[in-house]
Amino acid sequence: MASTGVIGEPLEAGRITQALDALVAGAKPDTLMDAAKAIMTTDTFPKVATQRVKIGETEVTLNGIAKGAGMIAPDMATMLSFVFTDAPIAAAALQALLSKSVNRSFNAITVDSDTSTSDTLLIFATGAPEIAEAADPRLAAFRRALDKLLLDLAQQVVRDGEGARKFIEVRVAGAASRKAAKRIALSIANSPLVKTAVAGEDANWGRVVMAVGKAGEKAERDKLDIFFGDIRVAHAGQRDPDYDEAVASAYMKRKNVVISAHVGVGTATAKVWTCDLTKEYVAINGDYRS
Repeated sequence: MASTGVIGEPLEAGRITQALDALVAGAKPDTLMDAAKAIMTTDTFPKVATQRVKIGETEVTLNGIAKGAGMIAPDMATMLSFVFTDAPIAAAALQALLSKSVNRSFNAITVDSDTSTSDTLLIFATGAPEIAEAADPRLAAFRRALDKLLLDLAQQVVRDGEGARKFIEVRVAGAASRKAAKRIALSIANSPLVKTAVAGEDANWGRVVMAVGKAGEKAERDKLDIFFGDIRVAHAGQRDPDYDEAVASAYMKRKNVVISAHVGVGTATAKVWTCDLTKEYVAINGDYRS
């Protein structure tokens, strides 16, 4: 049983358990979309993903669904996600694959920096458990397929962030470590000033500099470069000599925006994904219980 909702409100489990027999008796194929729709709350569209891959000579399928739109941040969120595969993988190996894969998918997204007590991500293998080790070379293609499927679902969650109009990819390079790079990236992605600037289509790169600085990780001011897409807006800690406000502003009107920061202290990189912060987000959450 899995749920999201108002924290602390009791859930009447009997409403679920008493329906199980009828659900099993009436089970039909190809109802994954129905399940994806059934778990929606403030979501505006159902989130589904599929991957097919071979293990040896046998083709296996991965199907996944997710729900989530607000209180989304790493570790993980007010989110439900369920993945099913007919691959013959034992539970321990499947858990190891999942734990590693989420680091660059569900644990690399944020809508509003808030999480929940109820986040759930489960993976089920319906095949006989023939493969017991996650490091088994036969699972190389399966591992890549799982990574793609989880990233697809995670990015769908961000695209459907409450009140969101823009999808933002944040890239950090030149950091002292991968942990530092991710922390800087999340500082940018979670900054209300950065997110509202994107919502207002404002090429205010100073807000990105601010977010880099408040991350608490090493960054070299005089080597700092900032990009919006392919447009370098800041170089060596100052406005780029070729900066063109009209060009940068035109880029910010896109639905998908990439913000990059090179912090000049190392070689580590990270990517995270987020969305803009709009008046609709405030309206949705201001009326949440009313």
